[in-house]
Amino acid sequence: GIILICLKTEMVDSQYYLPNDIGISALDCREAFRLLSPKEQMYAHYLSRASWYGGLIVLIQTSPESANIYVLLQKMFRAQAPQQLETAATAAGLSAEEYQAFLVYAAGLYANMGNYKSFGDTKFIPNLPKFKALVWESLAFKQSPGDMEALWGCCCESLYSLEDKLKQLGLGEKGISAYFSGNCCLEDAEFAQKFLDSKNLSAYNTRLFKTEIDGKQCYEVRLASAEKGEYTEQFKSICCGKHEFEDAVFSVKRGDYAFLMEKVCQNLEKAKDCAANDNQKRMLEEYIRSFTCGSVEAHKEGSRYWIKDKGPIVESYIGFIESYRDPFGSRGEFEGFVAVVNKAMSARFAQLVSSAEDLLPELPWPPAFEKDRFLKPDFTSLDVLTFAGSGIPAGINIPNYDDIRQTEGFKNVSLGNVLAVAYATQKDKLTFLEENDKDLYIKWKGPSFEVQVGLHELLGHGSGKLFVQDDKGKFNFDQTAVRNPETGELISSWYKGSETWDSKFSTIASSYEECRAECVGLYLCLNKEVLSIFGNEGEDAEEVVYVNWLNMVRAGLLGLEFYTPESKSWRQAHMQARFVILRVLLEAGEGLVGLKECTGADGRPDAVITLDRSKTYTVGKSAIQSFLCKLQVHKSTADVEGGRALYEGYSAVTADGTHNFLRLRETVLLRKEARKMFVQANTKIKGSCLLVEYEGSAAGLIQSFVERFPDDAEKVEAQLLEMTCMDSSCWC
Repeated sequence: GIILICLKTEMVDSQYYLPNDIGISALDCREAFRLLSPKEQMYAHYLSRASWYGGLIVLIQTSPESANIYVLLQKMFRAQAPQQLETAATAAGLSAEEYQAFLVYAAGLYANMGNYKSFGDTKFIPNLPKFKALVWESLAFKQSPGDMEALWGCCCESLYSLEDKLKQLGLGEKGISAYFSGNCCLEDAEFAQKFLDSKNLSAYNTRLFKTEIDGKQCYEVRLASAEKGEYTEQFKSICCGKHEFEDAVFSVKRGDYAFLMEKVCQNLEKAKDCAANDNQKRMLEEYIRSFTCGSVEAHKEGSRYWIKDKGPIVESYIGFIESYRDPFGSRGEFEGFVAVVNKAMSARFAQLVSSAEDLLPELPWPPAFEKDRFLKPDFTSLDVLTFAGSGIPAGINIPNYDDIRQTEGFKNVSLGNVLAVAYATQKDKLTFLEENDKDLYIKWKGPSFEVQVGLHELLGHGSGKLFVQDDKGKFNFDQTAVRNPETGELISSWYKGSETWDSKFSTIASSYEECRAECVGLYLCLNKEVLSIFGNEGEDAEEVVYVNWLNMVRAGLLGLEFYTPESKSWRQAHMQARFVILRVLLEAGEGLVGLKECTGADGRPDAVITLDRSKTYTVGKSAIQSFLCKLQVHKSTADVEGGRALYEGYSAVTADGTHNFLRLRETVLLRKEARKMFVQANTKIKGSCLLVEYEGSAAGLIQSFVERFPDDAEKVEAQLLEMTCMDSSCWC
């Protein structure tokens, strides 16, 4: 009994450390950058500068202490490179393993832009007890002992704290979120959303802070902008100032992250001079207006020009984009990327776009539930030069504004150099598969994932209609004729006025939509035409289908790592989605998916998941077809109650039933592999624009960040500390 208890304690503790052997790979974009013209290189450089400055906002958005830890590390590594600091580490009594743990922690903080994992939202802490000794022994401390001691005092406690509420991002008692002051709960988020909807204000670029004055609830809504003050003539619609709303007072203020927003705008201005066409210039002008004034409407206008900029050699997008990490699901994390087109792979995606109008009718919902017209998007494969934010995805479908996606279009991108290194798998680290599946999985995972990403982004996120009644009472569907395919009754619910998918479905919106897109990928990868587009014919095509479905059910099991039993909450949208799909396919029965617990060769708990490939096209297809139709109907009709019941039902992680998922979760944690980190290049101007590359290691990742802000590092760090200090009382 004692041995088992100790094992479990060790397992729980270890999930909050980054392992010393974590995979770290450099993103190779040398050839793509070399092929750019000098003007294109300058354009990419200034967009990258804007992205990196904006990316620092994520520190402020992630946790109260992230910026302090970042500045502490930056000061240490600016004074001594990782190799030089090792001498100080030895003097401080650190072993080689402990110093490596320190480097891995620092690399992890930079890669995630905070001390919570970008994929899973779990806190990670240093795997060494002698952090303070190293700080005191460092050259940075010897040069400025007072400043370094003060910095250490600001973050030393939170650096290691694994108090229940601090173990993961969340709202109220479920976790910590810097999008909200510490006294906010889910009810506050819902109430604030009602206020924002009443003023037709988007939550994307906001944070919410609550106080109580004379017994009255007072909320401060902060808009991200370079300008402070109430408003400009141009943006009176932002409605800054105080507003009585129901029994509370709301104060809308601009100027959140003002210093960083100004730096973003300055670099976008310089990029504008290198733009290739008028669409790019107008796009950047609108982004600058948005980031200067705090207007999401201006960002939407910029996104419209971005959509019109077809087939650029240098592709980019920047702003408050994805809402995965807002516990309420409405506020966007800052993100900026710059990438160069991979022409060979893009040709395949272009072919998929050309086939889209033939493939959309294959989806399992009536024609009335599909967009009136498919707006053919750009779909390109890109090699990433810069991706600033908390993490790097494999593919993207943007913009996330429903009204634009529904009527004006969107773009899809697949990030080729990310795919090339992110999903390389070693056989000895491949868990939960039978031996005879492992070689197939390793051989075909890349090609199958390429197909899945393409279908997920283009026909997953790009499909389906939202039924809307606008402010003038006009419907975008025939409410006297369109029927719910699940009930046969006329449509009785829809989106009204300023309601959006995110504002209606809030906490489940991101994961639900990812699940819908994943299901579209599974469903349409069974189509021979799709497989042929990606160069997969005959037996090869069958292997791609098998490994794609096998990867999905395995991912569903791995998803249990991202579930927190104490709060009964999921911390990662995609992994919740994949667990839901696993549940759906297990429920289909008939031996389609097998999941059994066992004992591994090492004597520890293990599990094996299997897929009967002979039933994929029958039992599997039927199960996904039925589930996908339900997902779309609830989404189209704004049926929050029905959608929640369906999705949260399949998301439940319990110990009863055919499978003990709570016990399986412990097995998954026991055998989990840490997610890879990426080292990105820098660009600099020395007469011409130069690319500066780094090795794929913790030291290389650290050095890339030390050199990222060469001209004004100290000023940037001072501003980050000032922003953090200003709000320090909000999380007490």
